[in-house]
Amino acid sequence: MATFVPSQCFLLILLLISVFHLSLATRRLNELVQDQSQLLHYHNGPLLSGKISINLIWYGKFKPSQKAIIADFITSLSSSTTQKQNTQPSVTTWWKTTEKYYHLSTKRASALSLSLGKQILDDNYSLGKSLTTKQLVELASEGDQKNAINVVLTSADVAVEGFCMSRCGTHGSSSSSVGHIKGKNYKFAYIWVGNSETQCPGQCAWPFHQPIYGPQNPPLIAPNNDVGLDGMVINLASLLAGTATNPFGNGYFQGPAEAPLEAASACTGVYGKGAYPGYAGNLLVDSTTGASYNAHGANGRKYLLPALYDPSTSSCSTLV
Repeated sequence: MATFVPSQCFLLILLLISVFHLSLATRRLNELVQDQSQLLHYHNGPLLSGKISINLIWYGKFKPSQKAIIADFITSLSSSTTQKQNTQPSVTTWWKTTEKYYHLSTKRASALSLSLGKQILDDNYSLGKSLTTKQLVELASEGDQKNAINVVLTSADVAVEGFCMSRCGTHGSSSSSVGHIKGKNYKFAYIWVGNSETQCPGQCAWPFHQPIYGPQNPPLIAPNNDVGLDGMVINLASLLAGTATNPFGNGYFQGPAEAPLEAASACTGVYGKGAYPGYAGNLLVDSTTGASYNAHGANGRKYLLPALYDPSTSSCSTLV
């Protein structure tokens, strides 16, 4: 029978203590990594897939040049646009991060292909200049309700319930009014984004306007020379990412379903590497205009787009 002298027993005790501490450290590290990788939990619902048209519903007064900024952004999401212009970093490259959610989904959805659909004009303020959430859904219903995302864009002189108080835009879904499909209620996705140029640019158009609170760094120059519309692009981009990955409230998100963290809102305020509160990050700067941007789009456009949470790296992914 083997025997241990006191010194051997002491060494054995030290070894056991070291192994115990190591196992605790490993467990804690694994738990931390697991928590990060599951920042946005999948709630087993369907994601948008297949060919989807993005219909734009313009409510209020918009200049043709303003409409072109949004329309070109939507067009820029298509991979065929990038192939034609071959300019990086691009809007299409930014959008590809959302595809990673589809690979993780247990529902085998086909790839999502977005294109610019119809543009509906309501420049006579048919519902007035102060809208409720219910009225936003009513406006969104004017677009196609199958294989579509209907985007309501309200002009700078239109007040919307909750606008500036708690939100710059929103996305959701509503039951279709075109009837049932295969015995089931059919839902369509919608987005609303407001032009915050005169109402709350410090909240909804940052970093192109001085923030209403926090570090007071100088505002950046907007890439399309329109603080309100360039701010709308940021909010629309964020909501589009949320719509694709959590269209009906049971896709990828963290926290309460009524106020979820989603693909873009999980990375709020981050636009380039090195970002911190009050600083958007290291961005590209147009040598002619001095405007800051991080993505090239259709028709020579430049845009500033929010970082997206990358589920494969458990981090906020930026283009620059």
